[in-house]
Amino acid sequence: MQLQPTASHFIGGEYVEDTNGTPIEIVYPATGEVIGTVYAATPEIIERALESAKAAQKVWAAMSGRDRGRILTRAAAMIMERNHELSVLETYDTGKPYQETIAVDATSGADALEYFGGLAASLTGEHIPLGDDWVYTVREPLGVCVGIGAWNYPTQIACWKGAPALACGNAMVFKPSETTPMCALKVAEILHEAGVPAGVYNVVQGMGEVGGALVNDPRVDKVSLTGSVPTGKKVYAAAASHLKHVTMELGGKSPLIIFDDADVENAVGGAILANFYSSGQVCSNGTRVFVQKDIKEKFLKRLAERLGDAVIGDPLDEATSFGPMASARQMDIVLGYMAKGKEEGARLVCGGGRIERPGFYLEPTVFADVTDDMTIAREEIFGPVMSVLDFDTEEEVIARANATEFGLSAGVFTSDLSRGHRVIGKLEAGSCFINSYNDAPVEAPFGGVKNSGVGRENSKEAINHYSQVKSVYVRMGDVEAPF
Repeated sequence: MQLQPTASHFIGGEYVEDTNGTPIEIVYPATGEVIGTVYAATPEIIERALESAKAAQKVWAAMSGRDRGRILTRAAAMIMERNHELSVLETYDTGKPYQETIAVDATSGADALEYFGGLAASLTGEHIPLGDDWVYTVREPLGVCVGIGAWNYPTQIACWKGAPALACGNAMVFKPSETTPMCALKVAEILHEAGVPAGVYNVVQGMGEVGGALVNDPRVDKVSLTGSVPTGKKVYAAAASHLKHVTMELGGKSPLIIFDDADVENAVGGAILANFYSSGQVCSNGTRVFVQKDIKEKFLKRLAERLGDAVIGDPLDEATSFGPMASARQMDIVLGYMAKGKEEGARLVCGGGRIERPGFYLEPTVFADVTDDMTIAREEIFGPVMSVLDFDTEEEVIARANATEFGLSAGVFTSDLSRGHRVIGKLEAGSCFINSYNDAPVEAPFGGVKNSGVGRENSKEAINHYSQVKSVYVRMGDVEAPF
């Protein structure tokens, strides 16, 4: 398998190049070096991708669910066989440590293809008896779906959106983030090699104007975006103006609540996963860590000790456990928030700045004594910055945890499972955890409430967002009419 894709776009079952598009440099975050260039889709490329998808969708939808499922399952197996190569590519695309990408990224994409491949044959309707008459329903594909990806999980997102769309009989045009353009091309290549007909899954590169052209095209029936809240509002409004189906998986400022009866070692582990995995570049991260006052200093002491064990270095070295930010721009944004935290009076426990080495590395950073009105407690940072807030009572922490425009995730650590369920039941979030954090198996629905999004990815719930139901009334007797 050739590691790097051979052209900018994948359309109609083949790599396609058009150097008339705006050049997009591929920068390796670990060194800051330019390792390649792709070209943004021109109007001709966008037209070719949409026409290819529209034509191929009819062929794909006409296949049986079982046949579609077999192909998706075959693609999942191929991804697992090539996990090493795909993980190296993911590391070059994102800067995430190979230790992480080999375990999470391509494998979670394969899980999605396998899961929805298994569901494809089960997408049936129902029979509704009405005396002598009856109604039957049919689950049908939507048509052409557009997927718009984020830069933190390029392989996973390409599959999380593609797998349910294809299982339902749709075609997809996927636009990855311009920051991480390579991985989705390999997903498209493998799907085609596995037997997905040419044109069913296409990838085009570009920035906002390419996404806008896709979202506003009348041939597109569904838009699925993973991105920030401001971008999501723009895309949602554009899609709504055409009455298109949407899934919006947006940002968060999620609460992680640690009660004084929690196992501190597990709580620290959960907080690390909720703040420093992928160098903090995870939308569901629990970045507002509420710690009950009696154990706050014990928690902070153990957290600082364990952060000292992070291995920061070459992401391709399997020993490295903490890598760079995905881009210079994101690094600068996070540095700005670190400065804000210091300015507004939060206590810096550890970190707080850039690491002096090539690439876009930041120190794992913890602020304590954070108050609800501080900028670092209100805005999504998307970097390795944890805010630790004190609390006294259960009622107080629930109210404060919910006092946000976001509602993607929430977590609770406690040895009292009754309290765990009670508190989670009152938190306004879509993807929640008890004595754990950031688990995202394909079997579980993933998505948020409030400004964190619309719809759900993964699980059987995703089928409802990539298909529509037709009902057919069947009269078995004569028709009576007034005249």
